[in-house]
Amino acid sequence: MYRLMSVVVCGLLVLSSKSMAQPNLLEASIEDLQDWLSSGEITSVELVGWYQQRIDAYDQQGPLLNAIQHHNNNVLAQAKALDDERTRSGSRSLLHGIPVLVKDNYETIDMPTTAGSNIDVIDIIGPEGSFVKNLKRATQVARLKAAGAIILAKTTMHEFAYGWTTRGSAFGMTRNPYGPDRHPGGSSGGTGAAVAANFASVGMGSDTCGSIRVPAAHNNLVGLRGTQGISSRTGIVPLSSSRDIGGPLARSVRDLAITLDATVGYDPLDVQTAESFGKIPDSYLTELRQLDMSGWRIGVLTDWFGTEPENGAVNERIQGVLTTLADDGASIIRLTSPALIGLKAETSAPTANFVQAYDLKRDLTAYLQQYPALAAQSFAELVTDQRLSSDVVSLWEAMMSSSYDSRRTYLERHADGRRMRAELLTLYQTHDLDVLAYPTATLEAAKLGEAQPHFNCRLAPVSGLPAISVPAGFGNHDMPVAIELMAEPWAEQKLLNLAYTIEQLIPTRKLSKHTP
Repeated sequence: MYRLMSVVVCGLLVLSSKSMAQPNLLEASIEDLQDWLSSGEITSVELVGWYQQRIDAYDQQGPLLNAIQHHNNNVLAQAKALDDERTRSGSRSLLHGIPVLVKDNYETIDMPTTAGSNIDVIDIIGPEGSFVKNLKRATQVARLKAAGAIILAKTTMHEFAYGWTTRGSAFGMTRNPYGPDRHPGGSSGGTGAAVAANFASVGMGSDTCGSIRVPAAHNNLVGLRGTQGISSRTGIVPLSSSRDIGGPLARSVRDLAITLDATVGYDPLDVQTAESFGKIPDSYLTELRQLDMSGWRIGVLTDWFGTEPENGAVNERIQGVLTTLADDGASIIRLTSPALIGLKAETSAPTANFVQAYDLKRDLTAYLQQYPALAAQSFAELVTDQRLSSDVVSLWEAMMSSSYDSRRTYLERHADGRRMRAELLTLYQTHDLDVLAYPTATLEAAKLGEAQPHFNCRLAPVSGLPAISVPAGFGNHDMPVAIELMAEPWAEQKLLNLAYTIEQLIPTRKLSKHTP
């Protein structure tokens, strides 16, 4: 055992020791960090300092990633307390003393919760500087804390989670560490960019229509949208109660599994999670293994690939993954489904976001009214606030129309989702499939200020089926691309194992040259 000493070189905290060997914290896994913490080669205080130095160096300087929204001012004291606890009684879990980032729509006690907005509606700071007393800690944040994790900071997000490029009135634009002139995806783009840039070991996001999977794809990360009800939505600022789900983004499948183990499961405050009884393993990490692909059958949804020349690079990388899996014994079955094509057209129509719009107007209003001290008490009041970013205003103003209040249309759109679910499950049964595959995003990340549609993101939330985004390499602009894999309800372990197998067969993880 040896002790590390901290020195600052060129603005970065460098850890040195009297031993020839020393931990390489860059790209370190949660398990490696835990080993070094347990052996005394590093402390959580030093680890926090190292990540803070990276944030100082790369978030507001150099490429100006702009991925961190709020800092935890108590983080060093909390790290010290966890170091002391480790000395007294050992670690609580693999997350003990590990810094984690949380998207700014998760309620926290140590930091404000502003949903990426400059509208001071979620947290009001009183004359003594104290937060609203009845503000809670999101269930998933509470579970991370119970596991011994350190909430290092909160990340930027597309304002109120309504977009795929991570822009907000509170911070401007977040940049992609692999190309600072491009966006990091959204709405959990701050988490995606920050984890990719090694600002913490892992980070939490939320997904309503791709907001975990899209940033994972654009930042060379792994991101899982589980079956609806796998994890609690309590304390997450809502977009759509029908389709919201929270979960981690990570640099590796093992780190993802560790974080899932700490955060999933029943919460009496979220009725959806009752569906999870008997369907979650004791540990995703323990059950994680590389698969023998012999006998596996992967259905490829050919109609969900881009057909324009600019889609070529993404299609080629995904084909490369499928070829590697085939070489390892898997059968690749290319599928077309007229029923799915019809449903794709419907879910891309003007009423595509009807369920989200209908839910948002009601869910966000109900959320605000939990806190009578807040200035805004309804969705309608937010829409008319001059501080709301223009791209969100342009979308939200249309929702004020009474046409978005039709209960009949709302139920019809949910019926579309049930038909999509039935068609997808029929494909599984008819072709005896293990998973379905398609691009997470059909294009690399667009340049800042440019729009980027993500219609593939609808498959999982509309059907309610779990899906995981797995890195597939880099495209023509040297930006990350990804393959998305979907399975039957509660098949998260299968998806994690397949993602882990791809990760071992086709390692694509590399550090961005902009955050060395």
